[in-house]
Amino acid sequence: MVKLVLADASYLKDSIAVISELVNEARFKITKDGLEMIAMDPANVAMVIYRLLSSSFTEYEVSEDQEIGLNLQNLRQVLRRASPSDVLTLEVADNKLVIQLRGASTRTFSLPLLDLEEKEQKIPNLSFMVTVSTPSSVLNDAISDVDIIAESVSFSAEPDKFMVSAEGDLSKAHIEIKSGDDTQIRTESTAKIKAKYSIEYLKKMIIASKLADKVEVHFKDDYPLRLDYKVIDRLSMSFILAPRVEND
Repeated sequence: MVKLVLADASYLKDSIAVISELVNEARFKITKDGLEMIAMDPANVAMVIYRLLSSSFTEYEVSEDQEIGLNLQNLRQVLRRASPSDVLTLEVADNKLVIQLRGASTRTFSLPLLDLEEKEQKIPNLSFMVTVSTPSSVLNDAISDVDIIAESVSFSAEPDKFMVSAEGDLSKAHIEIKSGDDTQIRTESTAKIKAKYSIEYLKKMIIASKLADKVEVHFKDDYPLRLDYKVIDRLSMSFILAPRVEND
């Protein structure tokens, strides 16, 4: 028995809109604590880690843990039909996910559950030298700035300073974000720490700013990047992105 009721459909609607930019199909775990998903993009460059906590729901009935596989594009198309005032209900029945949107009318959709063969994903155990906590809009603006210059971006940090930069054939962009009221920078080295990442992937990840006002950026020299978006007692979405290691 699985019956989940969301009074605010945007928690799931906006989340799936972000995840489906990177992942086509995914396996969700439904437990007493919430809805969980760990998935890799088809190129094995990026990982998405998602949790929608049971405290987000107005009604949460799960008789036993369950796993369901879903096509995320199909799920996204259905959730796009949800208006802000709709109450969203999810039920699992007859090998289908039944989605009900209740507002001025009651609309019901059924999506087939997929039997996904891929092995269960494990979150890698990573340790970082730099953590930057900043408003999501600050990171969004920086990525938009470097996007007009190049296909890859360098993140670098020194004590009290986080830099986002890119170089094209003739052009350069450099954004400097200093530690202050809105931005906290923690670095475990006095030396400059630097890594390079794909802007194409980052543009898809930072759409998660629609979920949370703040983002945590974790990295170290030529090492995977982790972005964390959290809404307390509601949800968390994290991304891990492989570095672009180039011979300069």
